[in-house]
Formats: sequence, structure tokens, C-alpha cells
Amino acid sequence: MVTTLSIVALLAAGLLGGVYAVTKEPIRLAELAAKNEAIKAVVPEFNNEPSQEFIKVASAGDSLVLYSATMNGSLVGTAIETFSNNGFSGEIKLMVGFDNSGNIIDVAVVDHAETPGLGDKMEQAKSDFHVQFQGKHPEDFQLSVTKDNGDVDAITASTISSRAYCEAVQRAYDAWKETRAERN
Repeated sequence: MVTTLSIVALLAAGLLGGVYAVTKEPIRLAELAAKNEAIKAVVPEFNNEPSQEFIKVASAGDSLVLYSATMNGSLVGTAIETFSNNGFSGEIKLMVGFDNSGNIIDVAVVDHAETPGLGDKMEQAKSDFHVQFQGKHPEDFQLSVTKDNGDVDAITASTISSRAYCEAVQRAYDAWKETRAERN
């Protein structure tokens, strides 16, 4: 019985390892494609490979990733992969694009687990929530919801998700300011 169980366990482990080996690269490529699409959504047209040219910045026990988008060698914008752990259902990941002056170009949701029909309205395909950030400079635009004396109109019935979104955008701006000299 022990021998039979050992053989079954070894076979199962071997099959699991084989499936992992076969799917590892396609999963990595799919994640890279999603990241590249998010970068394209938040910065002006570029002709480099931003996902290959990045800077990591420590933030809140984790790190943010800054991607420099260039056109013919000149910086046209910076996409920052940011996060907040304070969403209603946990972590929210965003990609925030900044121009060279620090103005927000656009914001795209990369990943979240917010409530369908409520918090998930932060996604571009489900509402225009992100539009209120476009063209705004965080020095002049208070990145918090109006309920907290900020300038952001929260998603109806999703104040917690809206606060987390604003926190992630503020975290991205802080990283943009901190690394400004390194990117220019």
C-alpha cells in the first residue's frame, strides 16, 4: 500500500511539474502583454520598449515600477505601476501615466478584486471615473475623495474603493517626483 501510494504521489508530482513547466512561459508572456497594453493606455505614443526599461522604487513595504516611454530617444511620458492595499476587497493595482511636467495623462486598472457592479466601476470599460484625473497635476488637484475634502468624485456606493484608487495615484505621483532626475 505504501509503495502504491508513493508511486501515485510521484506520478502526480511529475505531472504537476510538467504542467507548470509547459504553462510558465505562456503565462509570463500574457502578463507582459497585459502590462504593455496598460502602458500604451496611459502614455503618449512611444517607439521604445518601456517594459524593458524600468526603475523600481520602494513604497509601503513593496515596490512601484516606473516605465519610461520615449519617442526617438526623447522622454514622452512615464507609466507607473502602483497599488493600494486598502481597497474594499484588498489590493488594487493601477498603471498611471504622467507627462514630463507631472500631469496625469490617464489611469488604467491593472488588477483588483472589488465588488462587481460597485467598486469595479473604477475600470475604464465600466465607467468614466478615470476621466476626472486626466490632465490634472497632483500639486493642484487634491487626490482624495470629496468626502475627505479632496477633488475626486467617488464612485457611488464605493467610497472605500475610490479612496484606495486615489491613494494608489498619489503613491505613483510621489514616486514620479522622487525619481524625476533619474529619468531625464
